Amino acid sequence: MSPVASSAGADTSLTGGTSPVDLTSRAQVHDLVVDFYREIVFDELLGPVFEEVAEVDWAAHIPRLIDYWCRILFGTRGYVGQVTGVHRHLHGLEEIRPEHCDRWYLMWAAAVDRHGEGPTADHAKGHAASLMAGMAKHIFGYDWVPPEAAA
Repeated sequence: MSPVASSAGADTSLTGGTSPVDLTSRAQVHDLVVDFYREIVFDELLGPVFEEVAEVDWAAHIPRLIDYWCRILFGTRGYVGQVTGVHRHLHGLEEIRPEHCDRWYLMWAAAVDRHGEGPTADHAKGHAASLMAGMAKHIFGYDWVPPEAAA
């Protein structure tokens, strides 16, 4: 059976496939972000925060998230926003607890691992950990370190 290119750019087949390639394009970031937030919506801990508390307009939010991650990973322009201000407002509506941070980070790291492998994918995970640690300390009011990903 011939391999088929996945959205992450890796060759896959019904018999196993290969590891994902590194994140190198906006299209890959799009697929990563959509995959990640599709899981968030159905998560029993995080879903209600996004759907009921933040009342996220996904049609508007997803393109902004793609712009954000493209800026972080590739240095492209396009993202305009205040990440900390939005989360400060959300924390005022409902307390963001360490278990929220843990779940978000572990889900993000798993999504990145599904979509890319290499320096840019590692940067996506490292930046997410730093961002969450900074928000936890300066907005949510506690020290947070990323949990170990399940093996």
